[in-house]
Amino acid sequence: MDRMLYVAMSGAKETMLAQASNSNNLANANAPGFLADLQQFRSMPVFGDGYPTRAYGLSERPGTDFTHGDQVHTGRDLDVAIAGEGWFAVQARDGSEAYTRRGDLTVDVNGLLTTGNGLPVLGNGGPIALPPAEKLEIGPDGTISILPLGQNATEMAVIDRIKMVNPASDQLVKGKDGLVRLKSGEAAEEDGALRLNSGVFEGSNVNIVNAMVEMIELSRRYEMQVKMMQTAKTMEEASTRIMRLG
Repeated sequence: MDRMLYVAMSGAKETMLAQASNSNNLANANAPGFLADLQQFRSMPVFGDGYPTRAYGLSERPGTDFTHGDQVHTGRDLDVAIAGEGWFAVQARDGSEAYTRRGDLTVDVNGLLTTGNGLPVLGNGGPIALPPAEKLEIGPDGTISILPLGQNATEMAVIDRIKMVNPASDQLVKGKDGLVRLKSGEAAEEDGALRLNSGVFEGSNVNIVNAMVEMIELSRRYEMQVKMMQTAKTMEEASTRIMRLG
């Protein structure tokens, strides 16, 4: 009975981990540029003394869904989305270079161009700093131009260019901070062929309907595992009563 109990217990534990991953996807369904985490179960034999006659369920994240989310039209000058493949280069919280498709850009109080969650956008020489301006434009190639305060409308000045990269998806890995990096840990080379769409940003690629269905299935699976543990307990108590009668 103990083996049955531990198999059911491990299944319930791994189902809870899978539910946590699915809940994280759902929680970020409206986060611009969010990439859904994939999840799967597989059998894992238990090795030890004797022949491995038991197999436990193991929940794991085999990778990340790199499909593109829908483009949300806003008409806002600082909202941009990469047309096709590619990534924006940003500075992560730890100071390293990382990549995202989040394009709801803004200018913070220090004049830094940042993503909607406050990460500095990288240009040719690091984070992009913008002087006070009456107007700001981002070209299809990522070039940032401004109209300085007090200047004529014809005197647009080029400030910097957003760094965009396009490494192969099999070279990328998503970190716990939601940002993508090269598996090698190196910085990707800039790709000048990439183009931007202005007035839009890319939304999350989470399929809400599929995630809700997955949540229900995982809940039922967890209930089944709990019932198996209860059954193991009942069988153990019945066996104990029979032994006492003997």
